[in-house]
Amino acid sequence: MKKYLFFTIVTVFVMTLTVTSCSDEFVDRSPAYSIDSENYFNSKDDYDKALVAAYDLLQSSYVNVLLGEIASDNTLAGGESPTDVIGFQQIDDMIHTPVNSNLRDLWNWMFAGVQRANYILEFKDKTDFSGKNQIIAEARFLRAYYQFELVKWFGGIPMKGDARFKVGDEKTIKRATIQEVYASIEADLIYASANLAAVPSQKGRATKGAAQALLGKAYLYQNKYTQAASTLESLITSNTYSLVTDYNSIFEEAGENNAESVFEVQYTDIEGAGFGCLQCSEGNVAVGFNGIRNYSGSVFSPGFSFNVPTKEAANAFEIGDRRKDVAILDIEAWATSTSATFGKGNEHTGYFNRKYLPRKRSANAAGDLNLTNPNNYRAIRYADVLLMAAEAYSRGGIDDAKARLYLNQVRRRAFGDTNHDITASGAALTDFILAERRVELLGEGHRFFDLVRTGKAAGKIPGFTAGKNELFPLPIEEIQFSNGNWQQNPGY
Repeated sequence: MKKYLFFTIVTVFVMTLTVTSCSDEFVDRSPAYSIDSENYFNSKDDYDKALVAAYDLLQSSYVNVLLGEIASDNTLAGGESPTDVIGFQQIDDMIHTPVNSNLRDLWNWMFAGVQRANYILEFKDKTDFSGKNQIIAEARFLRAYYQFELVKWFGGIPMKGDARFKVGDEKTIKRATIQEVYASIEADLIYASANLAAVPSQKGRATKGAAQALLGKAYLYQNKYTQAASTLESLITSNTYSLVTDYNSIFEEAGENNAESVFEVQYTDIEGAGFGCLQCSEGNVAVGFNGIRNYSGSVFSPGFSFNVPTKEAANAFEIGDRRKDVAILDIEAWATSTSATFGKGNEHTGYFNRKYLPRKRSANAAGDLNLTNPNNYRAIRYADVLLMAAEAYSRGGIDDAKARLYLNQVRRRAFGDTNHDITASGAALTDFILAERRVELLGEGHRFFDLVRTGKAAGKIPGFTAGKNELFPLPIEEIQFSNGNWQQNPGY
């Protein structure tokens, strides 16, 4: 059984104790003791519980991963039919509008994460105790993580500092600029890097390395190559992480939270879930959505056949690249070799995202098995850190030799030799690094944003309109609630 931080929602109840007198003349019915959101945080345990609640929203980021692939040139929406989860289909075809329930979920869930982190930070000075800096640093890491997701999907967002949003704020607080959001993210991650432990007290908690990696990524997304290279170099030379030898093992249960894992979102199948509250699932919902339709056979369990890799993505792997069979399952070849059977869904390509396919389950799994898969999401891997550092050194014109060193570390694992090392320099080296990011991280939700931030999306993603589709629209409800205070993103 996995042993890690379980992300469960914390609800603070208002508790009252009524004291009555034996006398008929006087009955004191006023509450003698009350805990509500404004007089909480009276002990370390209170902060711990609120922090677990802030972590909880990480599990709902499964939709971010799905759509990060579907929106790109890596996969098609798939599903049962062209209208199955219409929001996915629209994003795949780049015809999405502000009326899209899946984008609304992403906005709502990531903002809920910010709100929960801000709850802790609003009361950060209320009670002192040993180890408080660690809790505040984790809260700031989480706020940065959620804000990073929001800014890369939607651009500028409203921010309120270390305070929760209240009803009515949407009509008075403007959307911050993208630069202002990144400034907040940087400040949080610099603090987190300085105050987080290098080794987590529980699996799943943020660490110094996770904060450094996310900070380096935030710099890279802003084309701050010098800062990105310096930050990621510091992480690399700390020797805290390393590439595991067997690439295939990373995505199996035994490979969770391994030496390559810089930050993982933890999932479990011990608590059931239903379609009425997907964000309530303690399991990885994306895995069931990726699953093979009507599958019967060994190793895997069936699913809904969304997020199917394209033939072009499968062909992006070089001959001899051992990552291909880990990233992509050729269902026809698999069925022939194992006598498995399967059904064909919408936009069937013959390929599935093998990294995040549902595996066979224990008899103790609860709820809808399509929604409670225990597969962790490897949010930041060390291979990603190496490739981000390589990109920063290359695109920044800082050190091509360092860029080749880190790129070739990743390639040597992929091919099992040094015969495939890259020797290029300059712009050609950058192209090799970006191509390597695609095949190393295929199926992990990064591709759309890599294409956007490098200016290559319009030439790669069918239907992509430059000047519009770099960002997604704010949900129509948010525009309406703001009563004109928030402007919609261009083109929507």
